[in-house]
Amino acid sequence: MGRLIDGGRARFRYRLAVSYVPPQLTTPALALAVRELSAADPDLAAIVERFGLPPLWHRPPGFATLVHIVLEQQVSLASAGAAFDRLRAAVVPLTPAGFLELSDAQLLTIGFSRQKTRYVRNLAAEIRSATLDLDSLATLPDDEVQHALVALTGIGPWSASIYLMEALLRPDVWPITDMALAAAVAEVKGLHRRPDAGEMQILGSAWRPWRSVAARLFWHDYLSRRGRSAPSVD
Repeated sequence: MGRLIDGGRARFRYRLAVSYVPPQLTTPALALAVRELSAADPDLAAIVERFGLPPLWHRPPGFATLVHIVLEQQVSLASAGAAFDRLRAAVVPLTPAGFLELSDAQLLTIGFSRQKTRYVRNLAAEIRSATLDLDSLATLPDDEVQHALVALTGIGPWSASIYLMEALLRPDVWPITDMALAAAVAEVKGLHRRPDAGEMQILGSAWRPWRSVAARLFWHDYLSRRGRSAPSVD
């Protein structure tokens, strides 16, 4: 009987573990994480010495932020930001229903490719039909959020990771396919080439449980070295 009770408790603890939703990353938590990462990794400490703390880069969760992330796929942040600003000027407020009222020609003028038009139309339709509940994502663990988002047309692992990191402020997300992040890791770590996704996965394990903060440090270094800054998203 005792073995059955112990087994039940073990299974209960397992369910709790896999359903864990970490606390959101805040500005104080960001500073704490930077201190811990810097103490463990001299290269990250050097970033802070050169450029100071990275921004939190928080975006409000919801439809508009997912649209912005889709626009950022495979283009510069500046180009995506300009298109997003034009979209927000055309649809006030920016809602799924309002987006679906725009014609393909209007979206092309705003800066949407045909492919991204299809992606965001699908996203808007899924939300409007209540097939996707974006508000509920905040209550789910990271892997379930990732699964829910990548099930959508045009939302891949990179887009889901950015939403987790910047909209839901999850502290331990590592977007292994982000080109700027990989380039920054190569520069900071003195690698002879940019690591691929598999190598990024391995490298990122060193910065658990603060991989989202490590990514912010690397992006901060990448942009600062080039005299650039990411658009404000808070």
